[in-house]
Amino acid sequence: MITSPKTEKSNRTIELPEFLCEEIQDYIESLYKVNENSRLFEVTKSYLHHEMDRGSKAAGIKRIRIHDLRHSSCALLINLGYSPIQIAERLGHESITITERYAHLYPSVQKEMANKLDKVFKEEEKND
Repeated sequence: MITSPKTEKSNRTIELPEFLCEEIQDYIESLYKVNENSRLFEVTKSYLHHEMDRGSKAAGIKRIRIHDLRHSSCALLINLGYSPIQIAERLGHESITITERYAHLYPSVQKEMANKLDKVFKEEEKND
């Protein structure tokens, strides 16, 4: 069943990385009788659940929910240095408060901030 998005902010256009566009294009070319109204991924929620089980067992890791991939994406974008505002816009979060919940995932950023502040302080001390 296809339903409308939860929020108005969920209706958005996002830029995809080139590698993903190429992967999707290759996939579309492998489909039979595809047109502009075709669904690209005709899979059920239970199929995705089964595939997550299979993949996690094969990799020897804990299984996560499909929705958790959004959390992983958010955490990766934080690690890549994007601001909460930029990430919230991409993920369709209603406010940056939702996005900021993930900041704790990369405590090394806190150490980096402390080091930069220390450097600024020492430079200011030299100039006094």
